[in-house]
Amino acid sequence: MIIQSKRIWIAGQFLSAQLEVENGKIAAVYNYGEKAVDHDYGNKRIVPGFIDVHTHGAYGYDTNDAEPEGLRDWLKRIPEEGVTALLPTTVTQMPDVLTEAVASVAEVVEQGYEGAEILGIHFEGPYLDMDYKGAQPPEAIAQASVEQFKMYQEAAKGLIKYITLAPEHDKDFALTKYCKETGVVVSMGHSSATYEQALMGIANGATSMTHVYNGMTPYHHRKPGLVGTAFRVRDIYGEMICDGCHSHIAAINNYYTAKGRDYAMMVSDSLRAKHCPSGGNYQLGGHDIEIRENGLAYLKGTDTIAGSTLNMNKGLGILVDEAMLPFDQALNSCTLNPARCLGVDDRKGKLVAGYDADIVVLEDNYDVVQTYCRGTAML
Repeated sequence: MIIQSKRIWIAGQFLSAQLEVENGKIAAVYNYGEKAVDHDYGNKRIVPGFIDVHTHGAYGYDTNDAEPEGLRDWLKRIPEEGVTALLPTTVTQMPDVLTEAVASVAEVVEQGYEGAEILGIHFEGPYLDMDYKGAQPPEAIAQASVEQFKMYQEAAKGLIKYITLAPEHDKDFALTKYCKETGVVVSMGHSSATYEQALMGIANGATSMTHVYNGMTPYHHRKPGLVGTAFRVRDIYGEMICDGCHSHIAAINNYYTAKGRDYAMMVSDSLRAKHCPSGGNYQLGGHDIEIRENGLAYLKGTDTIAGSTLNMNKGLGILVDEAMLPFDQALNSCTLNPARCLGVDDRKGKLVAGYDADIVVLEDNYDVVQTYCRGTAML
């Protein structure tokens, strides 16, 4: 199959070109008009597929449900917003629930599925700070434990690739160091860590931060905390929920400007309510949540934000048109940067010969025309 457009994102710019797709890979890149084409997308933008490293669910499904068919449905439908790869993300709950959740993801990976690729599991909690737990269930928050984490990883059959933890509660940074040694990305979040504690977390192996600004001490010029660490240490990754609600547009611009084009990562932090009718009854971690008119989820009866319903393609539009960021910087944050963070940038994040054919065709208003997941058209 050969597709072409006058605007294909190659080498950090739009080029008139053709992509040849064979066996799920980009087999070759040609000059525009060089070969007979199967799909001509005219002047529409063609970009790499989006990678969401922090997403709990959508379409009524949550990772903690441990329902294989719900996960399969999510993976098959989420390309409608340009997502071609993701990390199903757990939320803090009791050990039996978490064990079943990660085992269920492993089962789906073993038995097969269609759509967006599972690149691993994001294990958010339970090793968090009580004061900055956000909507994470307090009754299930636990002390960081290498032995317990090994149990979860065994149930996941090695699929846990990213963990959110509070570094100040990881005694001697034992779990941080273990995860680093075993190839699991450690992301600092839901944490009251001081700037100094965060630096020690990085020194012992942490390489990312979870939804910067949210679930951490506010930035203060005499107490920089995690936010100040994110600004100062520019070569560690950091997630950003780019819905314009979790963080002010100006704060998003400040963060992206500080990080540059290589280390910010846009995430949805989406809940089961995404792509569902408004007004429904939902839960997160066993607790009731409600979706309000601004599209945010809150713990029912409180002002505690519990996650988002952000579509990744709309997030890209917010970054460019509202936060006023350069297109390459915004696009990198949902393609190449998460691929690098996860160590899959040898096959994801670019439109390059030999890479997976994860391809998104966008209108100028960021609506998705077509998404190819490893060469298969999904819409």
